[in-house]
Amino acid sequence: MGGGSGVAGSEPHRSGVVALLGRPNAGKSTLLNRLVGEKLAIVTDKPQTTRSRILGILTLEGAQLMLVDTPGLHRGEKALNVTLNELADAAAADCDVALVLVDPTEAWRGPELAMLERLRRHGAQSLLVATKADLPAAASAVWPPPDTGGAPSLRISARTGQGIPALLEALVERLPQAPPLYPEDQLSDRPVRFLVAELVREAAFEALGQEVPYSLAVEVIEFDESRPELTRIRANLLVERASQKQIVIGRGGAVIKQIGVRARREAEQLLAGRVHLELWVKLEPKWARKAKRLKLLGYH
Repeated sequence: MGGGSGVAGSEPHRSGVVALLGRPNAGKSTLLNRLVGEKLAIVTDKPQTTRSRILGILTLEGAQLMLVDTPGLHRGEKALNVTLNELADAAAADCDVALVLVDPTEAWRGPELAMLERLRRHGAQSLLVATKADLPAAASAVWPPPDTGGAPSLRISARTGQGIPALLEALVERLPQAPPLYPEDQLSDRPVRFLVAELVREAAFEALGQEVPYSLAVEVIEFDESRPELTRIRANLLVERASQKQIVIGRGGAVIKQIGVRARREAEQLLAGRVHLELWVKLEPKWARKAKRLKLLGYH
């Protein structure tokens, strides 16, 4: 599922940073994965899943897009929430083109219009993008809205690919003239072990419902590729309370086993080979309130 079709080569070469901005569950991670053709960002139906800036690199004929997936816009005073908002603001300040993604079926205007205004102050070009166009409610929503200050508007579905060629064309024509910054076959600046940790976290989100996920982090402590036929991975699932540890393990280890089965399957797709995955649950109180720990976990 590559994202490179639909944009013809052109001279001179263009390269630039494209920030994906919007509320939790606006479709940022799904769009990133669609464009690069690989699962770089985890996707769940739960809000505020993305915790860190993830760079996806899309190389087209005549252009290279550095796509930055950002945490969803939200409020909160805990260290983790402060970090998420700082990441979103930094992306808005540093990008060449910003995509402000919205679900047109939701009441979305306030934060998004403020973000468009901040982007204008930073001098960044922006596109307002309605996602989920494959859903009847989204397809029938009035678009574009009349009060967006003249920002160009598009409608897409990252799930089906509807509108993606037009989106790529709009992005490429707004990028500055510059040579490519990354090799053609590189898809991200994140190490593979970070991407694997995110896949484990995604599996935990799906297995645990609303009980634990926002107090859980994943740390890969062993990543052994010495055998070409098998990658051995060991990871800790960090929780803040003893009661959460029991929930993640589950009766007879059933929940941690479910997490491991799903995460191993996803890791094998990412690595294109067999994976032995060993998961442990570790109690680490207040990890989400420690800035140094957040940095070590890759959330800066």
